[in-house]
Amino acid sequence: MRRAAWLAGALFWSAFAVLEGVNHGWLAGGLALLFLVAPDLTFLVGLGDAPRMARGQLPPRAVPYYNAMHRALVPFALMVAYTVLPVDWPPAFAALCGWIAHISYDRAFGYGLRTEAGFQRG
Repeated sequence: MRRAAWLAGALFWSAFAVLEGVNHGWLAGGLALLFLVAPDLTFLVGLGDAPRMARGQLPPRAVPYYNAMHRALVPFALMVAYTVLPVDWPPAFAALCGWIAHISYDRAFGYGLRTEAGFQRG
């Protein structure tokens, strides 16, 4: 049930990101797409250690970056700040929609935060 809720959220935020891109142009759409992919680029931090890691293990050096980019509270807090503060730059909002969509897809497909050793939690 929890995964279904995450998937519904992912589809909602993806649709919202597309809407922002259509309404506000290529920059908003491009940033939404970039932030849909960007959280997984944290894997590159530990790329040199990857051959020595077990299957499914993230190098411990990359774990803090990975977990920081995959905590749903971060983009949600930024989105609340965006709506409350006098900020009016739609591409930033579109980027946040893409970021939240990425996290939601990860949770829907069973991926979550990592332990200090680099393995999936739970």
